[in-house]
Amino acid sequence: MEKKYLIVIGGPTASGKTSVAIELAKRFKTEILSADSRQFYREMDIGTAKPNAGELAAAPHHFINTLSIEQAYSVGDFERDAIDLTSLLFKKKNVLIMTGGSGLFIRAMCEGLDQFPDVPIEIKQGLDEDLQNHGIGFLQKELQLSDPTYFKEMDTSNPHRILRALAVCRSSGQPFSSFRKKAKPARQFDPIYIFLDWERQELYNRINRRVDAMIEKGLLEEARKLYPFRHLNALQTVGYQELFDHLDGEKTLPEAIDMIKQNTRRYAKRQMTWFRKDDHWQRFSANNIEKIAAFISLKIPEPRKK
Repeated sequence: MEKKYLIVIGGPTASGKTSVAIELAKRFKTEILSADSRQFYREMDIGTAKPNAGELAAAPHHFINTLSIEQAYSVGDFERDAIDLTSLLFKKKNVLIMTGGSGLFIRAMCEGLDQFPDVPIEIKQGLDEDLQNHGIGFLQKELQLSDPTYFKEMDTSNPHRILRALAVCRSSGQPFSSFRKKAKPARQFDPIYIFLDWERQELYNRINRRVDAMIEKGLLEEARKLYPFRHLNALQTVGYQELFDHLDGEKTLPEAIDMIKQNTRRYAKRQMTWFRKDDHWQRFSANNIEKIAAFISLKIPEPRKK
């Protein structure tokens, strides 16, 4: 049986992961799995920087436009579905590609999920009440005190992640990060980790330009259509929340756009912190596809002649 490989393309938002993944899919004649937790949703196109029709046609993609924003979908669901899908795809291919900026989803696929204690319903209800009565800032401060390690690397603007972590902290009396899995489950593939690196200021410039391009493409109109659903977990994300505030009259449009850029830069910084914790990532410039492809080819032996 031929050995199987999963090429994992990681990096911060706006680092060029989509274009690199497509070019590699062409070269290795394979398919792409998205590990971007926002691109799963059909209704969210512009604000998630989802691959356009031409890019989707350039290589087979999976886990894009597979869900409605009204569907609950966890990282555990993704791990199960991605393992099931790759089991099928690896029957035809020896190499697959996974790409995305959601480090937790990538880790779940390659290393398995952490095991956390059960949380009593009254603790979850208490957290929901604290969020409603005191706001997300109140819970951010509690998590920073309870688990500074996790706080430094997570998306602190995501209330779902904060509630999940604090639920474990409150119920166990231990930091959320202390329950992380020590042993990795067996997988049928070897991951090859590629990280797209940028000088920080150039990455921030790319982010600013991309936000401007999103606005030109109609991000405000997309947010207006999604406004009635703003309470859903899928929409608790940068790019939409700021425009919802604008639609509420709390910010002017220029203020909302500036806040999207600022929050996206902060999110990129947290992503880089997450990825840099692990030393298995091989760093490359997104502009050097030849070097990336050559490195991967060295990791993958020539198929046996039949």
